[in-house]
Amino acid sequence: MKFLLIPLGLVALVTQAHASDARFMAALGKLDPKTRLEQVCDFEAMRRISKGGPRVERAKSDALVPPQHLGNTLIAKGGAYRAGGKWMQVAFTCKATPDHKTVLDFTYKTGTVIPPAKWQSLGLWK
Repeated sequence: MKFLLIPLGLVALVTQAHASDARFMAALGKLDPKTRLEQVCDFEAMRRISKGGPRVERAKSDALVPPQHLGNTLIAKGGAYRAGGKWMQVAFTCKATPDHKTVLDFTYKTGTVIPPAKWQSLGLWK
């Protein structure tokens, strides 16, 4: 009986993650292409940075400096991500498919902590 519960629990987790991805993809389709590229790249930043440290709660490509849009590529030199209750600087380059729904290539470099005194002026939150 225990052997059946473990796979069912895994199926529930996979189904929940898949439903979440499906909702994200459906929402992406409703955005204009420029915003869609920013969102898919912000999501990829969260995913990639989380692999190397604490779970990233949010990423913003436009926190410190507006990103550059070059066709299917987003260059974010003044981005930020939130992990462990802190906002950190990040710079990344993100290349997506022409529909801006899938990331093809992503490179990033994390930076320093953004002081809490600057959060409000940058549109960041606690």
